[in-house]
Amino acid sequence: MHSSANVSERQSQAPSVAISTVIFALRPGGESQRPEIWLPLVRRIRQPHLGKWALPGGPLGGTESLQDAAARNLRDTTDLEPTYLEQLYAFGGLDRAATQRLVSIVYWALVRPDQADLTRASRNVQWFRADDVEGLAFDHDEIVAYALGRLRGKIEYGSVAYHFLGERFTLAQLRGVYEAVLGRDLDPANFRRQFRSAKDIAPTEEVLQGGRNRPPRLYRYTGPQVLPRPAPAGGREHPGRDDSLDADRATADGTASRPPSVAAGPGPS
Repeated sequence: MHSSANVSERQSQAPSVAISTVIFALRPGGESQRPEIWLPLVRRIRQPHLGKWALPGGPLGGTESLQDAAARNLRDTTDLEPTYLEQLYAFGGLDRAATQRLVSIVYWALVRPDQADLTRASRNVQWFRADDVEGLAFDHDEIVAYALGRLRGKIEYGSVAYHFLGERFTLAQLRGVYEAVLGRDLDPANFRRQFRSAKDIAPTEEVLQGGRNRPPRLYRYTGPQVLPRPAPAGGREHPGRDDSLDADRATADGTASRPPSVAAGPGPS
């Protein structure tokens, strides 16, 4: 327990500002090799929370923007340079750190499997299944849970799902993204029927090579590339209305952009 003198000294100090990032990728999981959501974590090599796993991050430099700091920290810790990097939330609870108030500006990133394979894995940088993460340093358990909730809320809108895929993809690969994010099986026939008529994807003249059966058609995303918008200045300490959903609901011409409903329920895999 902190003495009153230590508490008073802590309260008189200016808050420290840090940047952290939740990085999501789809990787094969278990014997089925079906894709699941994974994220890289960094083992802390100093106090506080020595030896615990934590989100990649670090202090905010005095001359860099928040997004530049997030991108730099990712390069320094994991070698990743994701194409989708969005400000998620500001976490600034009074008791996040013992010696000084710590405010973390948290970003979230989506990376393709080929990008995830480039991660600098080591004793202190490893990938974990997102649903298995617990006991992280600081309040990073809460941050990961909030980021997963944001991802599942946004998968129904805009181009989020396609940031997990390459420029060309099969409908089965796209269904794998939705199943991994939503955490449930989707009927393959219903999914193909719905997305073949979707206005934001188009078939190409190419097929996926290397399979034993008839090679599946490759598709490409043709919808608007909605850029993530930054959170309001100052952020918020407690999750509330998810305003960022609105940014992905509008296309360049202001009309709604939403993929076909995938709420058809479980079906054969």
